[in-house]
Amino acid sequence: MRALITGGAGFLGSHLCERLVASDWDVLCLDNLVTGLETNVAHLLNHPRFRIARQDVTRYIDVPGPVDFVLHFASPASPVDYLKLPIQTLKVGALGTHNTLGLALAKKAKYLLASTSECYGDPQVSPQPESYRGHVNPIGPRGVYDEAKRYAEAMTMAYHRAHDVDTRIARIFNTYGPRMRLNDGRALPNFVYQALTGQPLTVHGDGQQTRSFCYVSDLIEGIYRLMQSDEHEPVNLGNPQEITILEFAERIRALTGSNVPIVFKPLPEDDPKQRCPDITKARRILHWEPEVSLDEGLPRTLEFFRREVAASRAR
Repeated sequence: MRALITGGAGFLGSHLCERLVASDWDVLCLDNLVTGLETNVAHLLNHPRFRIARQDVTRYIDVPGPVDFVLHFASPASPVDYLKLPIQTLKVGALGTHNTLGLALAKKAKYLLASTSECYGDPQVSPQPESYRGHVNPIGPRGVYDEAKRYAEAMTMAYHRAHDVDTRIARIFNTYGPRMRLNDGRALPNFVYQALTGQPLTVHGDGQQTRSFCYVSDLIEGIYRLMQSDEHEPVNLGNPQEITILEFAERIRALTGSNVPIVFKPLPEDDPKQRCPDITKARRILHWEPEVSLDEGLPRTLEFFRREVAASRAR
C-alpha cells in the first residue's frame, strides 16, 4: 500500500509517516517546509519505503504511479504561524484540499483530512461533540485557520457525495509530544521553552480557560484506526481530560524545576475559553481512547525540548 502525506515533515505528519512506514506502507511525504522541518523525518530518509518531495500543495500535484491513500495534513497550525501566514493558511485549506481531493479521485484512493477542534471556535457547549456546529468569528484574526478548515471539511464531504471519494475527517484537538517546534506559539512549547531558558511563563487572560492535551502517539493511533474505518463524517480525536492554562503553567514550572514567575497578558481576540472533546463517537466506532497521561507524556516531551534548547544554544 502506498500513502501520500501532505505536511509530512510537520509535527503530526512526521509521526504519521513513521507509523505508516513501520506498518509496511510505502510513504511519499510532500512538504514545502514553510513550517515543517526536514529534520523531523531525517531518520526515515534512507528507508526504502519512504520518500520526501518538496511541494506546495496549493499548486497542481502530479504523482506518478499508484496511490492508495491521501492524507492531507499540510497547514500552518499554531496561532503564531497562521497569523503570520494568513493567505497561505487559507490557500492550503481551500486550494490544497481541492488539489489533494482531485488526486484521490484520479488515483481512486481513500482520503483523510486533518481537520481541527478550531472548527468549534470559542464554543458555547462543552465538551464539544461532532454535532456541535461551532461559534466562529469568520472575520477575526483566527478566522483564517478556523474557516480554512471548515471549508476543507465542506469540500471533503462534497467530493464524497458528488464523486463518491472514500473520505474521512479527523477533528484533532490539542496534541503534544516530541518534534513540536520550540516557542511555536502554543501553550506547551511556549511554557517549556520559557521555563528552560529562565523567562517568565506567559499566561493570557486569568488562566482559567481550559485545554485538553493528547499525547502524539495516542493521536496517531486514532488517525490510523480512522483510516481503517468506514466513517465519513467528522470524528473528534483528543484527550477529554481538561486542565486550566494556569494549572498547566504551574505543572510545567514544577516539572522543569524552574522558579520563574508567571506573568499575565491580555487574552487574544476570539481565544477559546474551553476546549475539550467529546470522544463518544471515537470510542464507539474506532474503539479508541487516549492511554498516555500527562504524568507520562510531559516528561517524554520535556526530554526532547531539553535537547532542542541545548542544541540551539550550541549553534
